[in-house]
Amino acid sequence: MTKKDNTNQTKWWKSAVIYQIYPRSFADSNHDGIGDLQGIILKLDYLEKLGIDAIWLSPVCKSPQDDNGYDISDYQDIDPMFGTLTDMEELIAEAGKRHIRIIMDLVLNHSSDEHYWFREARKSRENPYHDYYVWRDGAEGQLPNDMRAAFGGPAWEWVPEVGQYYFHQFSVKQPDLNWENPKLRREIYDMINWWMEKGVGGFRLDVIDQIAKEPDRKITCNGPRLHEFLRELSRETFQKGDLVTVGEAWGATTELAKLYSNPDNSELSMVFQFEHICLDQIPGKEKWDLAPLPFRKLKEVFGRWQRELYGKGWNSLFWNNHDLPRIVSRWGNDNEYRVESAKMLAILLHGMQGTPYIYQGEELGMTNIRCQLEDYRDIETLNLYRERLEKGYEKAEIMDSIYAKSRDNARTPMQWNDGENAGFTDGEPWIRVNPNYQKINAAAQMAEEDSIWKCYQKLIRLRKEYPVFAEGEFQMLLEEDENIFAYTRTDACSQLLVICNFYGSTVEVDLEELESAGELLIGNYKDRKQRRVLGPYEGRMYWRELG
Repeated sequence: MTKKDNTNQTKWWKSAVIYQIYPRSFADSNHDGIGDLQGIILKLDYLEKLGIDAIWLSPVCKSPQDDNGYDISDYQDIDPMFGTLTDMEELIAEAGKRHIRIIMDLVLNHSSDEHYWFREARKSRENPYHDYYVWRDGAEGQLPNDMRAAFGGPAWEWVPEVGQYYFHQFSVKQPDLNWENPKLRREIYDMINWWMEKGVGGFRLDVIDQIAKEPDRKITCNGPRLHEFLRELSRETFQKGDLVTVGEAWGATTELAKLYSNPDNSELSMVFQFEHICLDQIPGKEKWDLAPLPFRKLKEVFGRWQRELYGKGWNSLFWNNHDLPRIVSRWGNDNEYRVESAKMLAILLHGMQGTPYIYQGEELGMTNIRCQLEDYRDIETLNLYRERLEKGYEKAEIMDSIYAKSRDNARTPMQWNDGENAGFTDGEPWIRVNPNYQKINAAAQMAEEDSIWKCYQKLIRLRKEYPVFAEGEFQMLLEEDENIFAYTRTDACSQLLVICNFYGSTVEVDLEELESAGELLIGNYKDRKQRRVLGPYEGRMYWRELG
């Protein structure tokens, strides 16, 4: 077997697997019902055993928590609900002992309205911090334009002290930063370098494609100066260390992704794009307007990103994150085939080129939750319910959309064991625990021989062992097939074949590559004798040496 050469340390992230933690829902150490940094430290051995290389930590900086930490009031301090700066330094050090890097989630498009900069900015137009934000003249009640915020309502908020509106793409408590101001940019770079000196291993940059907005032209994503700003940001910060940098870019195309993740390291390591994850909504509508997944389109999207970035950029591979529903409930089967479909989705994704991300609980096959409206905490979900009710939607229809797409599906507490509150806390959880924790939990799966957890553990190990995972060229097979997702990855020495039945019926496969596929590296069914028959949600990964 050809083993991976890991001498090129600048590209360590090409064979890495990253694990995302949503801190308030991961592990509570101080009995207050909210996860914290010390809770994460207590679970580092679990993550080391799983085999991951880095933790993407959703925001832990000081925040009023209007949007669960994505409204930062102090970039250089830790929110008391999670602990202290000393706890953060301990987490970085303890993770490092286990060869795990900490990736911080930085929100550079906007701050909290409680940040010192904004508290100063709203005092007067002459204040030196005023230009750190995006303002427009006007009169109260006469908005600069009709732009809407992502969480509902106008994108403009009146401040009588200065007689101006400030721009906010998200919550009214999240004023957008003005990247046109070089003094603001310098403050951001100094802050990032400060964290780098503390030993963080990288940064995930929230909605980074929106920093170059031009609201007068109604441009939010991919503004004219975006890549100029990113190159300066990288030059002043990231290029000074051996970091991984990930740009969240909802508006990315493959051409734009080549700029974000150019191998010359001028901007970012990789892009976090969402084209595949937006397919199950009515075209031109919101994510809440549900539609069946167009399976062949899913294959087309994945195939295009694999082909067009090959040698020219780098992609993130993911099914889940803190903003998305659980994939086994979304595109798998969270009932009779939960285990099979969760493994199949993992095998399908982890065989591609890019850096895989595992969102906490994904490795257990955690599912969406169905609960009463009063149990939801997400600002987007609650605003959606109110707005659609006002528009005349039926309550049942709104709740169906929430059950399918609410961000709180991903934010229920991590299911550690079958004890009280799933072992997450012995206090009162900040959000309801999914009732199925007695069946779905980490303790049970780590003890099982053939669990979803063991499948993820093996996929992580395979990525480190076989060079073809990082460098192999992608080719889609059976492009028109309505049930099967199959592809090869080929390098100079070997070939990987991944073949998955995406649905719940047994299918026969007419694929000659199966006859010479070689060694079965991993599959989700035991003792399969017929290579050309795939059971419901069956996934397999083969490897063979060439020449």
